[in-house]
Amino acid sequence: METKSKVTPQLMMAVGTAVIGSFQFGYNTGVINAPQNIIESFYNETWSSRFSEPISRTTLTALWSLSVAIFSVGGMFGSFSVGLFVNRFGRRNSMLMANVLSFIAAAFMGFSKLASSFEMLITGRLIVGLYSGLSTGFVPIYVEEISPTGLRGALGTLHQLGVVIGILVAQIFGIESIMGNASLWPLLLGFTLLPAFLQCVLLPLCPESPRYLFINCNEESKACSILVKLRGTDEVNEDMQEMREESQQMMREKKVTIPELFRSPNYRQPIFVAIMLQLSQQLSGINADQHRWMSYVSTVAIFSFVAFFEIGPGPIPWFIVAELFSQGPRPAAIAVAGFSNWSANFLVGMSFQYVEQLCGPYVFIIFTVLLLGFYVFTYFKVPETKGRTFDEIAAGFCESASQRADKYSAPKEFNTLRGDDPDL
Repeated sequence: METKSKVTPQLMMAVGTAVIGSFQFGYNTGVINAPQNIIESFYNETWSSRFSEPISRTTLTALWSLSVAIFSVGGMFGSFSVGLFVNRFGRRNSMLMANVLSFIAAAFMGFSKLASSFEMLITGRLIVGLYSGLSTGFVPIYVEEISPTGLRGALGTLHQLGVVIGILVAQIFGIESIMGNASLWPLLLGFTLLPAFLQCVLLPLCPESPRYLFINCNEESKACSILVKLRGTDEVNEDMQEMREESQQMMREKKVTIPELFRSPNYRQPIFVAIMLQLSQQLSGINADQHRWMSYVSTVAIFSFVAFFEIGPGPIPWFIVAELFSQGPRPAAIAVAGFSNWSANFLVGMSFQYVEQLCGPYVFIIFTVLLLGFYVFTYFKVPETKGRTFDEIAAGFCESASQRADKYSAPKEFNTLRGDDPDL
């Protein structure tokens, strides 16, 4: 077990390169907030030069809201398309291809001021949202599939760490004295080009997922050689056996589509768990704290809330989805979970201001009630995945589904008493 859980330079190189996509997601989530007033002034100037009159407050608010919310719309479509890429092109190549979107988005946003076009900025936000939606699926799948069983949880949290670092860098770069000013804000938005370029340079040096090579491509020897490099030892028999069993299981089951995730009793419970965990992340209130009247006690409470969020609802919903499903339904499940996360993100972002106007500071009572519900759900329904293989976790759900089926299926003697026996 010690050799199997060894952290090697090749493993950390691969994980670190993948997490650049997580950084991109976090950066583009937070980058739009700091220069809001400056970008609104750009919208006003552009509108005035076109129509010879200042933009109305209603139109300006609508344009700004669209600039922020369209990122989530792109994320919805991106997350729903994860399965189309990872099964056809592989995990590593999918991340590589997605960077094309990042380059295009950086060009649209970076040159929007020069072109006097707020449409270019909004289009760029849509495209980078599409990229981020894909990355939130690609990164957890890749990291989970290259990590040893004993390190999956620890390495999986690096996705959320990358997101948080991206948000932090966006806030720092957005300071007025750095790039959050009238002359440099296009560079602030176009900065996403540099991490994309770095990832494109590093990804060819990283291995493809051995699980993808073994199970999807039937390249057992290549998968074995990659595992040897990732684990830093020739003793990879346990990993190979685990993938061999998973491959055999996949041969016995047909390809799983998204509708089948909800129809099949074997997948219905884990997909429900995956969706609920994604909703618990976005409906926790993490994307809704900002009051000037907050006292020091409230500030401490916010820091405590964020700290606990980052060790629980923040990272876990992303990587646990890959643990709940075997290779066959995994891409479809991650697509559904990601779509749920982005949809809830969009819902909170669009509705919070209106709900706050109705409820005032008591709006957070709503999040408190929701969190209590998610706590109860997690306690009773989410299984422990530490140290368990993908097949063992999936088998647990299948056993649970079988027990429920046996519980609710009436015995023949009972049917006879009801008069349902066809022989009578």
